[in-house]
Amino acid sequence: MAYDVTFIPGDGTGPELAEATRRVLEATGVEFNWDRREAGIDEYEKHGNPFPDETLASLKRTGVGIKGPTTTPVGSGFRSVNVLLRKELDLYACIRPCKSYEGVRTRFPETDIVIVRENTEDLYAGIEFEKGTEENATLRATLAELGATVREDAGISIKPISVFGSERIVRRAFEYAIAHGLRKVTAAHKANIMKFSDGLFLEVARRVAEDYPDIEFEDRIIDNLCNQLVTRPEEYDVIVLPNLYGDIVSDLAAGMIGGLGLAGGANIGTAAAVFEATHGSAPKYAGKNRMNPTALMLSGVYLLDYLEELDAARRMENAIAAVIRRGDKVTYDLKPTRDDPSAVGTSEFADAVIEEMNE
Repeated sequence: MAYDVTFIPGDGTGPELAEATRRVLEATGVEFNWDRREAGIDEYEKHGNPFPDETLASLKRTGVGIKGPTTTPVGSGFRSVNVLLRKELDLYACIRPCKSYEGVRTRFPETDIVIVRENTEDLYAGIEFEKGTEENATLRATLAELGATVREDAGISIKPISVFGSERIVRRAFEYAIAHGLRKVTAAHKANIMKFSDGLFLEVARRVAEDYPDIEFEDRIIDNLCNQLVTRPEEYDVIVLPNLYGDIVSDLAAGMIGGLGLAGGANIGTAAAVFEATHGSAPKYAGKNRMNPTALMLSGVYLLDYLEELDAARRMENAIAAVIRRGDKVTYDLKPTRDDPSAVGTSEFADAVIEEMNE
């Protein structure tokens, strides 16, 4: 059986990372019908749209995609392609396993945690009112009538957190723990300050936890969680968080395992799933065959898990781990020094992983 999968190369270093990952996925023996579609800044510059209708239609048809990194302009231009994807396909759960692999230099070799981040609500919902606009003035006037004063020169972002959104992300975290044999779910929040948004998230999390008596549940205030992650990470398994905190903590956890180049991810919804690396597109390295493809390759592992090709997923992950552990055919960032002349390129790293799977 061949799986229909939307293949989005992305921009910057995305195409070479995506190509390396595609080759490794095919080397597992699983068959794919790739539907290549474009998205990102290159597509925006050519056609004025970073996320073409054809790409969305493909993802809706196949229900699953793998995506190389895409560039998001800072301060102007278009909104993140990733945010657009999550909204259009209701990819409400961002799942980012962060696991230390032997051979990677890190002060946290015991780290093996999973970040489950709500993707559609919170401050990333995109409900913003620019300073100096009529809409901003109307909102400030309404808030003033309710007894809340906002300065005239303020930009405003709204932070919606719903019972619906909170319940389904917390439930996803518990189901992930059960499926992967993990013992504990931790909900992170700032409910001591934001009592009606984060407080709602915590209330819902506690209620959902009652449906899973075999999984330990706890909650942590977000700043305390960050402190504990870098002092005793071994105490955590699955951490479920609202959108903004999840974004920050997933990068923190990636740093604990050696960097964003080792952090893959899955964005999963009710009718579709898109798998992508945590890191950005690094356009200055585009076409140089230099970037570490591990993050996107691990995202490919999660894609295989999603397709229930579990044997292929384990063989692919084990091969990646073996190449990293040996350290002779890895990219520069995985070497003891970044100018090590024995470092290989993106494509050669993929060759090493394929060779390992074939042994």
